This record gives sequence, structure tokens and C-alpha cells, in this order.
Amino acid sequence: MPLEDHPLRYRLANELHARPFPNLAAPAQAIFVAIKQPKDAAKRDRGLDRAHLIALLDRFGADHPAPDATHFFGDLGKFRLKWEQHTEFVTYTAFLPSNGERPFDPAAWEVFPEDWLAQAPGVRITSAHLRIEVAPEDDEIIAEKIGEWLVPESLAVSHVLDKTAVVAGDFRIDSHGHMRFAVFCKSDTGSRRIGRIVQRIFEIETYKAMSLLGLPTSREISTRMGEMDEGLVRLVADMTGDLSKPDETLGQLLAIAAELEKLQAQSAFRFGATGAYEALVGQRIAVLREERFLGRQTFGEFMMRRYDPAMRTIKATERRLLSMTERAIRAGDLLRTRVDVDRSAQNQELLESMDRRADLQLRLQKTVEGLSVVAISYYAVNLVVYLIGPLAEPLGVTKTVLTALAVVPVAIAVWLTVHSIRRSMEK
Repeated sequence: MPLEDHPLRYRLANELHARPFPNLAAPAQAIFVAIKQPKDAAKRDRGLDRAHLIALLDRFGADHPAPDATHFFGDLGKFRLKWEQHTEFVTYTAFLPSNGERPFDPAAWEVFPEDWLAQAPGVRITSAHLRIEVAPEDDEIIAEKIGEWLVPESLAVSHVLDKTAVVAGDFRIDSHGHMRFAVFCKSDTGSRRIGRIVQRIFEIETYKAMSLLGLPTSREISTRMGEMDEGLVRLVADMTGDLSKPDETLGQLLAIAAELEKLQAQSAFRFGATGAYEALVGQRIAVLREERFLGRQTFGEFMMRRYDPAMRTIKATERRLLSMTERAIRAGDLLRTRVDVDRSAQNQELLESMDRRADLQLRLQKTVEGLSVVAISYYAVNLVVYLIGPLAEPLGVTKTVLTALAVVPVAIAVWLTVHSIRRSMEK
């Protein structure tokens, strides 16, 4: 078409097919390991993951993946390798065409050289050994085998995908340090379906382990929140009485709010990732379409009893942290409001005091004004007498009479002048 493609069109379309399921046939076995950096795994150097993969491929003379690839599937001779790079971890899965005479033989792990594993850019978050067999006609035989291989107290087993297979696991770490899973497939089960079952089981285990990383964080935060909650309750209770040092109380409230915000920022990624991984666990179990096997608990029931309480604990801690942060902020706002009201009352008293002082000053000013009129009039009368005294003597008017006659008009003139000056200043 004479139409230009979006630069990301092919990349986005291929993303849906970037991680194909393996094709497996019974009998077989799969060796799985997930590696994660202990801290800040999302910010890790992904080039180290690729270098570690290439080091393994070079040992078997296999081709390298594309430079920007986050997925690889190739034949390494004795086994096929699947490599997947995720946000926080990287996984290696080796598919062996035979399940061996000894169930869950640790010798199968020799596909991953010990010195190569020791150089991994991270630590093991989980590893699993999965055995694939052709399902016998009698379910009791399957029950007997998984009873020998797995721990009965925590066993989860079910028919999946319209009873085309039976999957079992106990989610316990065995003496060799790995989880154990078993898949019993009917003889006519397709290789693609077996590959999807195996992939889903490994995803359930990996996402379960990753989501549970939020539990230690939740417990640490809960301990610290318990300590801060006591202080917050005490400070809020003190606010109901007379506060002798409101600024100090406000400072303590703001300190608690700041620490809660810090905890929230530090745990936001972990709690968010936990929620995402939990959803993936539930989705992966749902697509298996489980049906009960000989009255045993299913994977979904196992998660509901053992896994869901941990997830609820993490969610409760997240909600409690958010609630405490909001409480601390509200308490700080209330205290600031109370401090502002108290200060407003003090300012009102101060303004009233200033009004009283201004009134006194006005009265004093009027008194001084009256006295100044008298003083100025006194001097003005003397000036008038001195000025017109010589003219009054020929008329027979004495100085005393002249002074008496000049007092009233001079005093009125002085008062009018002072009053006019004050009015002009007030404008």
C-alpha cells in the first residue's frame, strides 16, 4: 500500500508473538531458575543479563539472540533453552527430552554449569524441577506417585484443560533447593498444550515468589507504623486540650507525616508490583481450568488458603499506610487551623488594645490642642497689645482694658487656625 507505516507497527505486532510456548512431548523434564538482583532490580543493567546468557550459549556453540531481544529459544544439543528477560528478573528454562529413571534426579541440573551459575548477575528468587509423564489410566497410580514425590500436607493437584492432564505440586523447597512439580498428560495430548501447561506452572511459581517479596516489606512497615500510630494518637489527643506549645506539637505532626510519606514512597513500587504479580498468579491459574482430582485441593484452593492471606496482609498494610498518612496530614491541618484561630484572637486583642491607645492619644491630642490654643492666645494677645498699645493711649484706653478687649477675638482666631490645620492634616 502507498501508505507509510508507523515506526513501531511491526515491533508492536511482533510483541504479541515474542514469547512463544515450547512444544513438549511426554516423557520429558524441565529445569527452571529465576534470577533477580537483591535490590533495585528494576534499575539493573540488563546488559549483564544478556552477557550471562551469551556466556552460556558460547559454551554450547549456539547462536546469539538479537541485540535488543528480551526472549530467546534455541537448541543447545542435549537440551533446549528458553531465556526470558522481565522487568525485575530473568528466567532460564532447560527442556530435556527424557525424564530419567530417577524422579527429580539432581543430576539433571548439570545442564547449567556450576561456575556459570556462580557468575549470575543476581540471586535465585526461585527454581523448579518439573517432571512430565504419560498419564496412566488409573488415577490411583498418579496419586501414589505424587504421594512419594511431594509433601502430602501441602499438596495441590488437579485435572486441567478439560482433563487432558493432571498437574501436581507442593510449593516446598526440596533437599536440593528446588520446587517440585509433576505433569501427567494423556497420550493424545498435543505438544503445544503440554508446553502451555508447563509454562503456566513456572509462571505461577515465579509470580507467586515475586509477589511475596512485598510481605517482608509489609511487616517492617507495620512495625514502624505501630510506633508512629501511638505518637499520632497522643498528639491528636493533646489537641483537644490546652496547647502550651502548639508550634512544637505541629512540628512533631509534620515529622510523622513526612516519615509516613517516605515509607509510602519507598514501598510504592514493591506494593504496586505485588498487586500486578498477584493478578498474574490468579490469571494463570484460571486459564488452567482446574477440576478436582480425587478430592484433593486444587492450585486455586491452595493459593486461597496459603497465598491469599499474605496478599491481604500486604494490601491491608498499604491501605493502613495511606490512611495514617492522610490522618497525619489532617491532624496537621487541624492544628494549623487552631494555631491560626488562636493567633487571630491574639491579633484581635492587639488591635483592640491599639484602638484604646489610639483613643487615648486622640483625647490627649485634643487636650494638648486646647492648651496650645491658650498658650498661643496668651502670646498673641501680648503681641496685639504691644502692637496697638501706642495707638490706644491717645484715646484714653488703658493697657488693661486693651488686653481684655483683645483676648476674645485673638483666642477665637487662634482656635480657628489650629482647628483648620488639624482638619487639613486629617485629610
